[in-house]
Amino acid sequence: LLLNATVYPRVMKLTDEVFRSFRVAKVFRENTDRINCIDFSANGENMISSSNDDSIVLYCCQEGRPKRTVYSKKYGCDLIQYTHASNAIIYSSNKVDDTVRFLSLHDNKFLRYFNGHTKRVVCLMMSPVNDIFLSGSLDRTIRLWDLRSPNCQGLMHLNGRPVASFDPEGLIFAAGIDSRQLKLYDLRTFDKGPFATFHLRQEFPGYEWTGLKFSNDGKKILVQSNMGQIKLVDAFQGHELHTLTGHVNNAGLCLEASFTPDSKYVVSGSQDGTIHVWSAEKGHQVIVLDGGHPGPTQCVQFNPRLMMLASACNSMAFWLPGIEDSEVEQVT
Repeated sequence: LLLNATVYPRVMKLTDEVFRSFRVAKVFRENTDRINCIDFSANGENMISSSNDDSIVLYCCQEGRPKRTVYSKKYGCDLIQYTHASNAIIYSSNKVDDTVRFLSLHDNKFLRYFNGHTKRVVCLMMSPVNDIFLSGSLDRTIRLWDLRSPNCQGLMHLNGRPVASFDPEGLIFAAGIDSRQLKLYDLRTFDKGPFATFHLRQEFPGYEWTGLKFSNDGKKILVQSNMGQIKLVDAFQGHELHTLTGHVNNAGLCLEASFTPDSKYVVSGSQDGTIHVWSAEKGHQVIVLDGGHPGPTQCVQFNPRLMMLASACNSMAFWLPGIEDSEVEQVT
């Protein structure tokens, strides 16, 4: 079954009705352990995944098939990101050391190593516009890097687990501080401190932020946590707009939540293997999608250019709208 996904050159025409028609079109069982991260290429044509089984799998989204698998047996692979070159990626290690590696997929050779973190990297993001990227580690630091140099370009010390994200223009980045403050930094004057600080409610003991993402229109910031709630925050004023609930996270997992490319919806995984969809405008739940994932769906993203959704546990599922029930493939 080929994925006959439709390209939308500008804004995807996603509606509640379209989301409710999403079904699993294709399942890939390339991995023997949990898929820990996924990332789409900017043009939406390809996707890459990393897994606890030390494999990196490249997928063709237009044809709905895995293209190739490369291995990182010595260092393992955790967080993974495309660079602006379609045949090069960065990824963090989960064995041996905590180095971020710059890998050429063309010949499977390392182009550069980024040393500095002393504990596991839990945050990794490329700038949307240039070769700058940021990394955050359980060593309680956030570092700024440039792909062209092995030297750290900026360093921030925190009091807890780091979460950070670039805005869509690549001009500023947000950092989560102690799971209660959002600080916004201008990349050009990073060393002068934040130009804005937003204070959010600390919900309850053990509550910890696990990720940040800006919406593509730059108006909202999504704050994911180790519990069953996601906060949407006004990116300009810092007001808490909505608290999204309904998904299950009793085990304190890092469940990925993402905006759709049109910034109108939020999708998230759940401990019970389902996919939850909310309206980013009104905060209500639109649909709970069940594709039969036998384990927690810790990776969920919408393709930036094609009308498709990807979700992962140990298996990878590609979702399309309007699939007939006879064509639906179960993950289990």
